[in-house]
Amino acid sequence: MLLDCDFLFPSLIKVEYFCIQVYMYSKIKQNKVLFFLLKALMLYVLWYMLYELWIGPEGYLDAWVINNLVDLSSFILKVFGYRLMPEPLLAENIRTVGIDGTHGLWIGDPCNGISLFALFIGFVLAYPGSAQKKVWFIPLGILTIHLLNVIRIVLLTIIVKKAPEYLAFNHTYTFTFIVYSYVFILWMIWANKLSIPRESGK
Repeated sequence: MLLDCDFLFPSLIKVEYFCIQVYMYSKIKQNKVLFFLLKALMLYVLWYMLYELWIGPEGYLDAWVINNLVDLSSFILKVFGYRLMPEPLLAENIRTVGIDGTHGLWIGDPCNGISLFALFIGFVLAYPGSAQKKVWFIPLGILTIHLLNVIRIVLLTIIVKKAPEYLAFNHTYTFTFIVYSYVFILWMIWANKLSIPRESGK
């Protein structure tokens, strides 16, 4: 019986292509740095698509985080004795916190810290390490990044009151450097401390 070459050759090509993929994956997985970068890239693309296509347009997550930043920042400012700007009648989603007598500080979506959450989470998920440690380290990291952002907003609000001419510089450079440096420190803690398995008996 003659073989159907039109059927056989495409099947062989598919098998060969599959074998090449398996081989490439095994080689990439052996290279820990390349495998980490590939996972990090895939997680970033996934996050970007989720945010641009669903999370961002819906706006619920951004609004919730910003409202929480406003509430916490306002509370801290009141504790330090500052009188805040009066809220308008329709204060829902106002996105502004400020000391009375100033124009206040408006908090936009790029400043709410969600992108920092994504960077931090993506690194920890892509980097090797115990899943049990990731379960508690990721929420802890998100919480501390959020609290650092609250402190940033409080200080910027005070700058608006005391020295508004320095607002742009500190918003663009000083606090951006501080916040990203903190995220980098969290990465280093995970990579150099928590991701390393403990030796038995220690």
